[in-house]
Amino acid sequence: MGLAEDVMAYQPVNEQEHVDRELILGCLAHDPHVADRSSLAHLTTSAWTVDAAGERVLLCYHNIYDSWSWVGGHADGELDLAAVAARELAEETGVTRARLVDAGAGGIASLEVLTVDGHVKRGHYVGSHLHLNVTYLFVADPSLALRKKPDENSGVRWVALDEIFALSSEPWMCERVYEKLIARTRELRDAGLLG
Repeated sequence: MGLAEDVMAYQPVNEQEHVDRELILGCLAHDPHVADRSSLAHLTTSAWTVDAAGERVLLCYHNIYDSWSWVGGHADGELDLAAVAARELAEETGVTRARLVDAGAGGIASLEVLTVDGHVKRGHYVGSHLHLNVTYLFVADPSLALRKKPDENSGVRWVALDEIFALSSEPWMCERVYEKLIARTRELRDAGLLG
């Protein structure tokens, strides 16, 4: 199956995902440049990375958002977003060995449309836009060596799942994204799919 079919098969867990899934599907169907940053609404992907016990999550201190957050990046023309998420995980944290969890349709763990305010990146202004984000859940070993990617983050560390609420300075992300991902992590852990 392709990305559009995986997104269509994904079962939204709440109203936010239902609404955002429809927008993502519409853009996939009608925008031939949806995988490129040239589109106002373009594809991104995130790697929600936890330990095998489902107790800790790997976070980066994101320079632009000035907050501890998950790992992720732009599709940049690719539609195999799980592969892009794994590559972003390696680039941003140094974790090159992580297992994609079978979280359902195409491995998708969550969907969200994220607003991005205008900002300066690498010395150039980037206008406000939308990230059509597809999140995948990975399991990695917390004993693996970590490294930061200074042009994107200034720290990388494992934290207890609930600790993200105290570390993140983004209330919307905590309420709409991290909360559902923590619930999803625990659901998959209880089903024996993490270990």
